[in-house]
Amino acid sequence: MSRKYFGTDGIRGTVGQAPITPDFMLRLGHAVGQVLRKQSSRPSVLIGKDTRISGYMIESALEAGFASAGVDVQLTGPLPTPGVAYLTRALRQDLGVVISASHNPFADNGIKFFSAKGEKLPDAWELAVEAALDEPPTWIDSANLGRARRIGDARGRYIEFCKNSFGSDLTLKGMKIVVDAAHGAAYHVAPDVFHELGAEVISIGCSPDGFNINAGFGATSPAALVKAVHEHGAHYGVALDGDADRLQLVDAQGRLYNGDELLYVMVADRLGQGLRVPGAVGTLMTNMAVELALRSRDVDFVRAKVGDRYVLEELSARGWQLGGEGSGHLLALDKHTTGDGIVSALLILQAVSRTGRSLSEHLADVTLFPQTMINVRLQPGQDWRSNARLAREQAEVTAELGDRGRVLIRASGTEPLLRVMVEASDAALAQQSAQRLAEAVKA
Repeated sequence: MSRKYFGTDGIRGTVGQAPITPDFMLRLGHAVGQVLRKQSSRPSVLIGKDTRISGYMIESALEAGFASAGVDVQLTGPLPTPGVAYLTRALRQDLGVVISASHNPFADNGIKFFSAKGEKLPDAWELAVEAALDEPPTWIDSANLGRARRIGDARGRYIEFCKNSFGSDLTLKGMKIVVDAAHGAAYHVAPDVFHELGAEVISIGCSPDGFNINAGFGATSPAALVKAVHEHGAHYGVALDGDADRLQLVDAQGRLYNGDELLYVMVADRLGQGLRVPGAVGTLMTNMAVELALRSRDVDFVRAKVGDRYVLEELSARGWQLGGEGSGHLLALDKHTTGDGIVSALLILQAVSRTGRSLSEHLADVTLFPQTMINVRLQPGQDWRSNARLAREQAEVTAELGDRGRVLIRASGTEPLLRVMVEASDAALAQQSAQRLAEAVKA
C-alpha cells in the first residue's frame, strides 16, 4: 500500500499548508494515540522539537490530540532528534515524537516518530496510523484524558549521553573547536558537550530566534564554519543541521570532510584498535574511492538506497554497526540507535585524539573520485528505462570504466528529472562519460 502522508522520514511540508496545519496535527496525535492504545491501556509519549517558531503551535496541537486519546505526554522543549530517540528509550516511553523539518528552512516543519527502543518505525506502523486518520475520532471521557508535563533535565541527560560515547581515557584538552548548531535544536547542547570534554569552544549558529534555523549556518551552509575556523585559529570545526542528526567537519586548513570520508575514519579507527569490522553500509551515492579503500582493508561494503533510513535497514539486517551518507548522516549502532551529529563528531575527534594524527593524515590513502552529475529533464510520459540507446551507452561506459569508476542513473523522487552520475578516477573521463549518457537520454 502507498502512504498518503508519510514520506521517507516522517511527515514534512510547509507550515500552513496541508498537512502541516494545527487541525491535522490534532487529528494525527489522536490517530497515533488510537494505535498506541491497542498495545497499552495507558501509553505515554515523549515530544521534542527544534527551534522553529511553528514548533509551539504543532506541539500544542499534538499534545491535545494525544490527551484526547488517553495518552500521557512528556515535553522536552528544544532537543536534537537523536536526543529524543535516546530519552524515549531511557524513560521507557511508548513512543518518541520529534517536531522538526531537519535541514529545511524555518517555513517548513514536520513530524518524526521513534519506537520505544529509540528506532525508526516500520512502514506497517505508519500505514496503521494512516488508516486510523481515516476513521472517526473516539473521544476519551474526562476521567481518562491524558496528562502532560515538562521534563526539566532533558538537556542535561542528553549531554551526558553524548559524552559517554567518547573514550573515558581521552580528552579534548588543548583542542580549539568551532561549534555551529545552525541556530537549531543543539544550540544549548553541542557547545557544552565539547567544552565539558576539555575543548576550548567557539560557538556560532547558537542564537535561535524561531526564524533563522539553517539560515546561513550549519551543515548545509558550511562556509560560515570554514570562515570561523580560520578567524579563530581553531583546530577543527563541527557543523550540525537543524535537528543535529547530520554532521560536517572542517580542519584548520579549511578543508571540508564529507560523510563518506568520515565513515572511512570511523571504520579505520576501530581497525586501528584491533577491533573487527565485518562491513559498512553506504548508499548509491557513496564515493567509490571509499568503497575501494574499505575493501583493501578486508571490510565488506554494501550500498543501500539514498536515505539514512535505508542505511539503517541494511545495517540491522546484516548485524553491522557502521554506515552513513555523504551528506553527513552517520550511524554507529553500538553507540546510538539512530544518526547523531554530535556523537559522530566525537567518534571522529576520538580517532584524532587517540592517535595524535590529524584528520587529513587519517585520510592520506583515500582520494575521492571526481563525480559528474547531470540532471536531464524528462518529457511527459517518457520511459527512460526502455531507451535502447541509453542501455547500450551505459553498458559501454561501464565496461570502459572497469574498476576506475561507475555509473548511476536514477529518477528524481520529487521532479521530472533523470539524474545521470558518473564517477571516475579521472575528472575529464567522468565529465565526458556523463555527457555521453545524458545525450542518450535526450535522444
